[in-house]
Amino acid sequence: MECNENLSESADTANIKKTILAAICVINEYYETYICKTPCMTSSSRGDKWIGELLQGHPTRFHNMFRMSQTIFLDLLYELECVHHLHGSSRTTSREVLAMTLYILSHNESIRSTCERFQHSSETISRYFSIGLEALVKLSCSVIKPIDPQFGDIPRNILYDHRYMPYFKDCIGAIDGTHVDARVSNAEKAAYIGRCGSTTQNVMAVCDFNMCFTFIMAGWEGSAHDSRIFKFATRNSRHNFPMPPPGKYYVVDAGYPMQRGFLKPFPDTKYHIPDFERGSQLVRGRKETFNKRHSSLRGVIERSFGVWKKKWVILRDMPTYSFKKQIKIVIATMALHNYIRRHSSREDPDFNICDADGTYIPDEAYEYRIGQSVVETEGNDFIRQIRDGEGAEEMVQLREKITDALMDEMN
Repeated sequence: MECNENLSESADTANIKKTILAAICVINEYYETYICKTPCMTSSSRGDKWIGELLQGHPTRFHNMFRMSQTIFLDLLYELECVHHLHGSSRTTSREVLAMTLYILSHNESIRSTCERFQHSSETISRYFSIGLEALVKLSCSVIKPIDPQFGDIPRNILYDHRYMPYFKDCIGAIDGTHVDARVSNAEKAAYIGRCGSTTQNVMAVCDFNMCFTFIMAGWEGSAHDSRIFKFATRNSRHNFPMPPPGKYYVVDAGYPMQRGFLKPFPDTKYHIPDFERGSQLVRGRKETFNKRHSSLRGVIERSFGVWKKKWVILRDMPTYSFKKQIKIVIATMALHNYIRRHSSREDPDFNICDADGTYIPDEAYEYRIGQSVVETEGNDFIRQIRDGEGAEEMVQLREKITDALMDEMN
């Protein structure tokens, strides 16, 4: 009996020792993994130090990294900190937060490669990219809107251009849609595949003649037609669409309804500038004369889209973020586009190219665009079914009046 008790005690002691040993192993592994882990990000060129070096360096080097000048970066940082509460931490400065956000947006860098560049963990990069994005979305509320909501003055780009003055003196901007690469679940893909055959989000934008966006409607399925988005944006006052005052109007293409304040080209007639450039450049008749001038004026929004997509590479190959975050990326980059353009320094080579050549349109503007040629409405049942809105006859008369004036100019 005593022998059995001794054996039982020995077994219990052995089990206790095994349990203690296992616990020691677990504690040791936890300590080495989370408490005394080997440092990973050990480069001497840490994020904030690298940014400081770039701020003191050559302007081209800084622009290549962040798509803006040092002056604009510092002014943007100040506004985001003071007005939109951009913040960092004891180990991550707010200028690092802005820099890593711009770095991801402008180069479409992965979180992993951004970790290496800024010497922070993936969790830190992900968290602060979201914070930076939110600050830029807040900024959009103050910069994506008309400078003058009353549209009192004739735009300089019309006033001092004999091609448009006085014919289009009451035009206040242009409207169009563009497609941005999108990542959605397999269940949603069908709705987001448009005529281009890729999954995209359809973005409607309004721009002024300074190439600044004054209204955007992002997040629509790639299969959604432009006229549907237009109606949604303009018929609900809570969207704050900048409606044209009486006597003013936007230029739109054939995919939009003709209605008061929105002037479209003649249907079933050559329209896009490339159509006129192919073959003979001779313009035949009243309708082509109007359409060519209308298309040239509306080209400002193509240039705006082109500069925007050229600067922010992430738009052309969207990572697998949530779709809500993809929409924020569109809004944030459009806010950056406007902030850079409206900055008093006017320091930007991408915009400067467009200013130097009024016909230049970056190739990026045509990504995901289907080439609707010569007669944009011909053979397109959906466009034929677009119903004109209230005041359409008034705009038809305006189109005839402008066409008469253009023909008189030629005679």
